[in-house]
Amino acid sequence: MIDFDYWSPTYIAFGKGKESRTGELVRQFGGSRALLHYGGGSAIRSGLLDRVKASLSAAGIHFVELGGVKPNPRSSLVEEGVRLALAEKVDFLLAVGGGSVIDSSKAIAIGAANGGEWRKYYVGREVKVRPVIPAALPVGVVLTIAAAGSEGSTNSVINLEPENLKRGAGGNILRPKFAVMNPELTMSLPPFQTACGLADMFAHLCERYFSPTADVALTDNLCEAVMRTIVLEGAKVMANPNDYQARANVMWAGTLAHNDICGAGRVQDWASHGIEHELSALYDCAHGAGLAVVMPAWMAFVYKADSARFARFAQNVFNVGHGLFDDEAALEGIAAFRRWLKSLGLPLTFAELGAKEEDIPLLLKTLNLGANTLGAFRPLTEADVASIYHLCL
Repeated sequence: MIDFDYWSPTYIAFGKGKESRTGELVRQFGGSRALLHYGGGSAIRSGLLDRVKASLSAAGIHFVELGGVKPNPRSSLVEEGVRLALAEKVDFLLAVGGGSVIDSSKAIAIGAANGGEWRKYYVGREVKVRPVIPAALPVGVVLTIAAAGSEGSTNSVINLEPENLKRGAGGNILRPKFAVMNPELTMSLPPFQTACGLADMFAHLCERYFSPTADVALTDNLCEAVMRTIVLEGAKVMANPNDYQARANVMWAGTLAHNDICGAGRVQDWASHGIEHELSALYDCAHGAGLAVVMPAWMAFVYKADSARFARFAQNVFNVGHGLFDDEAALEGIAAFRRWLKSLGLPLTFAELGAKEEDIPLLLKTLNLGANTLGAFRPLTEADVASIYHLCL
């Protein structure tokens, strides 16, 4: 295990009807003038947005609204949000939605606290040292999708226009002050969106689990336990979208997968996310769907760097590969992972995703790896990434 600092102050209000506490929580964490940020029609159609507004009004919170967040959130809406936040002198960002809404809110929170400047903090993997974010407005969340884990994470990812580059910012300053998590709010999600969320949170664990760091038994076991939960409870959710207990387990798993409790004390990889971000930036596909294509291909390319770890993954997560040599068990585990993704109805190839072989040079260009490497489990050159993209075919 390596040395680490860990700070995760997000207050979690979990359970049925907890959105009624939203206004109280904004007030508790210092807000009096909030920007209410949300996506499309589901929050409106379900009545959630009206319930949140009523809660804010009851707590005496003045608020202005900005909807329209899309998956793979766009920088143009962030700019609009920053202008609105500065003009209205807001002191709190309230995100009602999933990872895209939360990430957009975090970007606005940076801009509103830094005189409009936020874009320079969003950098790609070619930048070795991220710029430190000096200030950000507090962010609160009413979560509607179990997936990205942004409700408890230090991260935000934005699609920067007009370059169409998907880039991230990070730091403890971006951890939300609170997250309202009512599993009932996820029951109306389309099956494909639920499946993408399951793939996304599973990938967050893989990025931590496949590590070169030795002697991390506790976090190894934590990662495996949460991955098994996602597989088992996810199957229940897909079979019965109204299974409250399964929804609750999946929702909490999404938070634990990305608040970094499972990554403390270990070097993390994140190559698959870097590779996938270029796909979802170019094709505007769902992030979880892109990961379903990329992660098995990445595994097939790198597993020999530590086949014993992949054998453990096979045995302890998918209960396959017992009694086999490590290389054989590793391949059994990767095959089981593919079968699970397919059972969710997710794509496994470029063709199923809508991606094109002829765009691979463009994907490599926007990744902009150059002479640098990507990932830590098995550092990847640009040629390696090209090979992984071809394995996605």
